[in-house]
Amino acid sequence: MSSISCSVRGCHNNWIKRRQQLKQQCFEHKVEMQECCGAAYNLHPPPKDEEHLRLWLKALNLKRPPKRPYVCSFHFVDGKPTDEHPYPEKWLSYDAPVKKPRRVLKRLPPDSGTSGGASNAVENCEDEDDIPTHCDGETQWEDLSVNDHSYSSKLLLQPKPSTSDKGTQCIEQVPLYITLLRNDNLSQLYTGLSLDAFKSVAEHLTKVYSGSFHLHPWDQLLMTLMKLRLNLLQGDLAERFSVSQTIISKIISCWIDLMEENMRCYIPWLPRETIQATMPQSFKEHYPKTTCVIDCSETPLQKPRNLDSRGESYSHYYGQNTIKYLVAVAPCGLIMFISPAYGGRCSDKFITANSGFLEYLRPGDEVMADRGFTINDFLYERKVKLVIPAFTKKGMQLSEEDTTNTRRIANVRVHVERVICRLKNFKILSQTVPINLTPKIDKILRICAALCNLRSNIISDVEEE
Repeated sequence: MSSISCSVRGCHNNWIKRRQQLKQQCFEHKVEMQECCGAAYNLHPPPKDEEHLRLWLKALNLKRPPKRPYVCSFHFVDGKPTDEHPYPEKWLSYDAPVKKPRRVLKRLPPDSGTSGGASNAVENCEDEDDIPTHCDGETQWEDLSVNDHSYSSKLLLQPKPSTSDKGTQCIEQVPLYITLLRNDNLSQLYTGLSLDAFKSVAEHLTKVYSGSFHLHPWDQLLMTLMKLRLNLLQGDLAERFSVSQTIISKIISCWIDLMEENMRCYIPWLPRETIQATMPQSFKEHYPKTTCVIDCSETPLQKPRNLDSRGESYSHYYGQNTIKYLVAVAPCGLIMFISPAYGGRCSDKFITANSGFLEYLRPGDEVMADRGFTINDFLYERKVKLVIPAFTKKGMQLSEEDTTNTRRIANVRVHVERVICRLKNFKILSQTVPINLTPKIDKILRICAALCNLRSNIISDVEEE
């Protein structure tokens, strides 16, 4: 028997997921979700009245609606059907035509000194860009409901004195990044960068930006970073930036290409002298010749419909479809290399041999890896030494010397795990990647690696040297 699912196109919330969420442990209260906070959503049944059911189905806009079109709480304005908003209205995966409200005729009082009984009670606001606006006759604020598809920057209701006799006030347009990024904590939350780092990256990228979108370029960069850092829905970003979801998709696609092309310098392969100069004390004691530490990581992937793609991306280790990539980290914690994305079926040895990582190695280098990297034959040709934990032979236990070496390797190899954890602070790499985002996933990996290097002070120290 199939589970009850949300009928909105593109929404995958169902009763099974809700039941699983209730059994998960709450991060704040340390108990199961069903004992404290409850589920994140509920599934609401359609109304029984025929007229209300017709309007319910009209809001869903489905060609073949199910017999019982349930809808989850995310698509209601109040989180559930209410008297004021009884039908689903939010994130319905289609653009509803905007209906212009009927114009209301405003009349001035008889003692206003104007000729004629009917005249316009609203005077045009003086705008520097000469853009016509519609203002309410009583408050003199702009009526946003009349300006259909006026996709511009976030508008703040700040009164601005005018030279007209009636004291008309206009609305001043302020970029959204000014209001959101007020301090370093908010900048870290929304972008993953400090405020100074965000400004320096924005100044660097806007010099080469040549787009024609109406939003401020820094707002467009902030929108892209918020997608990478928090993996927000396009509907949420559209609501925040007062634009359509189509514009959101185009802006993010444009800026991902721009950022990947101009941020490659933030993932440098360090010279051997710089690696030695910035090496931590834990490496200097036992592994002073280490050039880099490598490891592979995986990110969940939406199950492809194509059977061949599904088989290539299935990971037996995680039991689901994933993308897999190689990360090479300097002993100081700087990401020096990140490979393209491969299917979760690929082995660590295959990715190391085909990702281009071996081209950066030089004779005399020393690479530290995990047991799964059986790449001695590749490194021997390049006169590179491989440091990996010892293997057990024929079921025998490790010797005391091998156990000590394994512990020493694990003590310093944990640095690459910390870097991968910092890389997955960008939610787009820790949550399930949708299929329509796979053509951009290689660029997203490089952008997130560059942003990880910018988060710390390592990149500034390296550039000074």
